[in-house]
Amino acid sequence: MRASFAAAVAAATAIAFAFLLLPIVAIFLRVPVGHLFAQLGDDVTRDALVVSLKTSAIAHACVVLVGTPVAYLLARRRFPGRAVVLTLVELPLVLPPAVAGIGLLAAFGRFGLLGGQLNALGVRIGFTQTAVVLAVAFVESPFYVRGAVAAFEGVHESLFAAARTLGAGPWRVFLRVALPLAAAGLGAASALALARGLGEFGATIMFAGSLRGVTQTLPLAVYAEFDVNFDVALAVSALLVVISAALLVTLKWLPSASTSRFRFATSS
Repeated sequence: MRASFAAAVAAATAIAFAFLLLPIVAIFLRVPVGHLFAQLGDDVTRDALVVSLKTSAIAHACVVLVGTPVAYLLARRRFPGRAVVLTLVELPLVLPPAVAGIGLLAAFGRFGLLGGQLNALGVRIGFTQTAVVLAVAFVESPFYVRGAVAAFEGVHESLFAAARTLGAGPWRVFLRVALPLAAAGLGAASALALARGLGEFGATIMFAGSLRGVTQTLPLAVYAEFDVNFDVALAVSALLVVISAALLVTLKWLPSASTSRFRFATSS
């Protein structure tokens, strides 16, 4: 029985890894390393890379800045309607990207819910880089907030109680206790959210369009080049894989390192 179970687990693991890795390996087998770096000098790739990095950085900064205290509140407080609030936070996870784009257009577009007021103020959002930022923030925010809630919930209540007993106020507890101890989980949530935002396609193309040098991100460039030059589409896809993997590794490693230093300092 043990041998058969081990064989079944090994077979399932092999199938899962093969299924997940084969498409990525296939991309890099079709794209020589020299061709990948050469694409960085291509105008289409360079413009899409700049737009992607700029809009993703702004959107992610906004998500982390707003989402961290929201996650802290949801993790530390139990109040009527909390389950409903968590469901609303998670809703974008299950929405089709096209629906998210239509929703953003209906809310912030020229003829949308807030369109008249925004136009009166001279603010135009649809089919601009602002639209890309909003689309990216909308789809990545639940990934960060839900992961951040779990990270804060993982900090034992006794540590907060001890800090309060020693006279620490709410801000000090949040900044000196909650954030350092939840840093690893926050980093993992941040990495996942940023990678998801960097790969956003559906909501962006519906709400912001695909204007080269303005709203065309790397995923949109892949789509645009798919029928024009498949080799370029492959190279941009490989570049996107490299960037996403680098983001995941970096954003997971940094909080873990800072958490280790914090724990060493407290133990000494």
